[in-house]
Amino acid sequence: MLIQMHNMNYLRRIDLNHLVTLQALLSEKHISRAAVRLNKSQPAVSHSLAYLRRIFDDPLLIRKSGKLELTPKAEELLQPLDEALSQLTTLFEPPEFDPNLTSRTFRVAMSDYGAKVILPELSRQIRAIAPNIKLVVTQGSRDAMIASIIDGETDLAFGVFPEVGKELQVETLFNEEFVCVADSSTMPECGYLDLSAWLARSHVLVALRVGTDNEIDQSLNKIGHNRNISMVLPHWRTAGELVTGTDLILTVAARALESGENNQKLTVFRPPFHIDTFDFDMIWHRRKATDPAHIWLRKMVGRVLNPSFRT
Repeated sequence: MLIQMHNMNYLRRIDLNHLVTLQALLSEKHISRAAVRLNKSQPAVSHSLAYLRRIFDDPLLIRKSGKLELTPKAEELLQPLDEALSQLTTLFEPPEFDPNLTSRTFRVAMSDYGAKVILPELSRQIRAIAPNIKLVVTQGSRDAMIASIIDGETDLAFGVFPEVGKELQVETLFNEEFVCVADSSTMPECGYLDLSAWLARSHVLVALRVGTDNEIDQSLNKIGHNRNISMVLPHWRTAGELVTGTDLILTVAARALESGENNQKLTVFRPPFHIDTFDFDMIWHRRKATDPAHIWLRKMVGRVLNPSFRT
């Protein structure tokens, strides 16, 4: 509390324009990106940074390994600065967001697994409630999605994000488990395969690249086994169709299965070894945290998956 009061005394000595520039610089840690975010020229932002360094008697941003990093004082300033500007914003912006009257485009990133789980119901609700809201959906690796959020190219990203930087906020939407899928004609009457029988079969791997950096093979390696992978593909949606009429086994996140895939042609069963469940997360940048339209969209996504969801 003493640190925050001390920092706020500093902030009272600076006009609002410099405060906004300071917040952008500390969030972006990049002069050019801060300039784009503020709709200012790069020299103007650099001039403001020089002024702020004099006021705080601290470099605030220092270059390490080719990148700008926050100094300890800048780290201390980040939270009280965000809180101060957030409170000021509520004085000038309407606190309510009316989806019926708003035209806006949101950019969201997710895999086809995320699209299958989220988009059908979200699209129906948005069309009913906010027909002028547009969604632009992109796909990429975990690192690419995080980078696009940081760079301001994406509003929301969905996926498995074990670690994200301080500039990002995370909300867990649900916890997911894995199931196995096989052609019913290749399964014993019990509808289950033990580990030995499971390992004797060929497998489909859904991954953007070949390797053991997925939860399934990591779990297998822990117990000293490897599986025979006969096909690798990047799409969840088509994986189930490839199993039908073959001896292949697909081990997949449960929500990735089409409702029609749990029929007589396919048998769904639990893996014969332990695979950790995973949290499916929604992430966004701190700069979007108090945006009323952004808050509305996050709540819409949460309620699609869980009617009691709150963010």
